[in-house]
Amino acid sequence: MRNFIGVVTGLAAWLAIAIVAGFIMRQAWPAYVSVADAMTFTLPMMIARLSIAAVATIVMGFVTACITQSAVARLIPGFILLILFIPEHVMLWDKFPIWYHLWFLLSLVPLTYVGNRIAAAAIRPQHVSALP
Repeated sequence: MRNFIGVVTGLAAWLAIAIVAGFIMRQAWPAYVSVADAMTFTLPMMIARLSIAAVATIVMGFVTACITQSAVARLIPGFILLILFIPEHVMLWDKFPIWYHLWFLLSLVPLTYVGNRIAAAAIRPQHVSALP
């Protein structure tokens, strides 16, 4: 049950970050709003979108690792996002350059792992006993 809760919480964290960051970007960047419906983003806009996804994915891995103890369960959110986003990127294939699709899709599992490792490093010092 703990693994399930960890995976769901990690995915919820990813979604929350993506929604809030997307909202902030739309409020702060009028040029982004003007091209968002057509998805004709400039290079800085695509980099911003990929950066938001990267941060959200790392946080997802961190949150999942803080809750779960299974190494496999810690990577499941990255695989779930990969499975969910492949059809989306296929439908949007002509809207973005190939590097954009590849960067996003191929970074989901590795960045989840990075978040896992950051959590492990943050948690580890609490469990190390003091040396005499």
